[in-house]
Amino acid sequence: MAKEKDFVKEITPQSEDFSRWYIDVITKADLMDYAPVRGCIVFKPDGYELWEACQRELDRRFKETGHRNAYFPLLIPESFFQKEKEHVEGFNPELPWVTQVGDDNLEERLAVRPTSETIFGYMYSQWIQSYRDLPLLINQWANVVRWEKRTLPFLRTSEFLWQEGHTAHATAQEAEEETKRMLEVYTDFCETELAIPVIQGQKTPSEKFPGAVATYSLEAMMKDGRALQAATSHYLGDNFARSFDIQFLDKDNERKFAHTTSWGMTTRIIGALIMVHGDDRGLQLPPRIAPTQVIVIPIGPAKTRERVLTAADAIVHTLKVAGVRVKMDASEDNSPGWKFNEYEMRGIPIRLEIGPRDLDASQVVLVRRDTGAKEATPIENVAQHVQDLLTTIQNSMYETALAFQEGRSQKVESVEALHHVVREEKGFALAGWCGDDICESQIKNETGATSRNIPFSPPATMDTCVVCNQPAKHTVWFARAY
Repeated sequence: MAKEKDFVKEITPQSEDFSRWYIDVITKADLMDYAPVRGCIVFKPDGYELWEACQRELDRRFKETGHRNAYFPLLIPESFFQKEKEHVEGFNPELPWVTQVGDDNLEERLAVRPTSETIFGYMYSQWIQSYRDLPLLINQWANVVRWEKRTLPFLRTSEFLWQEGHTAHATAQEAEEETKRMLEVYTDFCETELAIPVIQGQKTPSEKFPGAVATYSLEAMMKDGRALQAATSHYLGDNFARSFDIQFLDKDNERKFAHTTSWGMTTRIIGALIMVHGDDRGLQLPPRIAPTQVIVIPIGPAKTRERVLTAADAIVHTLKVAGVRVKMDASEDNSPGWKFNEYEMRGIPIRLEIGPRDLDASQVVLVRRDTGAKEATPIENVAQHVQDLLTTIQNSMYETALAFQEGRSQKVESVEALHHVVREEKGFALAGWCGDDICESQIKNETGATSRNIPFSPPATMDTCVVCNQPAKHTVWFARAY
């Protein structure tokens, strides 16, 4: 047998250095590599398969709600950004520009897409003429460039992948309903597929999307107690419609401006997936999103290899027919123990072991990645048992994440208490806010926490502002965030 590789090297414990743990995991699990361009990464196959799985489940949901996919240009004329003042001011610090082709200077600078409201707005003004053209429901899968000063793989990179939905409607009510409907789609995806509990709510004015009337978000808690914005959905009112002259002839024969929305989720959701579920052994992937749900590992001496492999092949076939995403590692280069560690680190939900003694007993051994629990099951029942166990693991991972989030969330009535929760106990703080930007800024300056959102369903209602003690207009979640 070829010389055995080293066992999986130690991963920095989360309690010792969470940031180092994160980098260790994404590199050792072979999800990405650093690109030669500052702030950019290469998605390696294992990492890109996670994004493909997210795309598959999101795309299905989008199409079920009537949306269709299209693709718009990467380059956007500078004049488009000038039409919506608040929008360009919000993005200008991060915008890369194309100014020259060969030796020739362009007559007009072209921005490399940071988001696509402007180009959608221009095209919608060409396509929408009558109320019969509405609603217009389009989604785009694309890459985006924002020249970030501080970067972290998957979470914040100079170029990232995402989807962005852009819709146009006849009335404000229809557009607002669309905005919240898509937030529900994201919620269902996060909680059902990723086993990530999220908090729905509205962003404060200082945190809303540039040019939006209202921004709604999903906030998730990572294992270091920080928040990560999982998705956003924006009601744009008729701001972009007026800027780009998106008008239509209504049923009453009057020309009116359309009401538009935009909403998106990016590859930072992969970072969330890692930081919500991962542990000191590496990744933990929820079964519904895991590209490989079961890894089959044949074990035993060489003299039994042919017999064991024949049985393992049959089991792999049975699982595939049952719709389970399964792979087998029958390589002879590494020992079973090395493989156990390797696939634990890669987060595959179930390890299926089969050896000569198992065959004699007509059974296999199933090992859960989330708990490490082992159990034997008859070969004849393996497909049903694996499917049931995958469901159990999925539900258990969600409940574990929810219990962690709830255990690290507290209501506070002073800035000192808020500071203690977010800095010392490393969690979320629920506080009252008077609505004044000055008080919100003071919290950020003194604690490093930002307002995450004004939750639709807060666990409690706070009566006074945590800063000035005046009557609270809103109950808000605050946290340090990625």
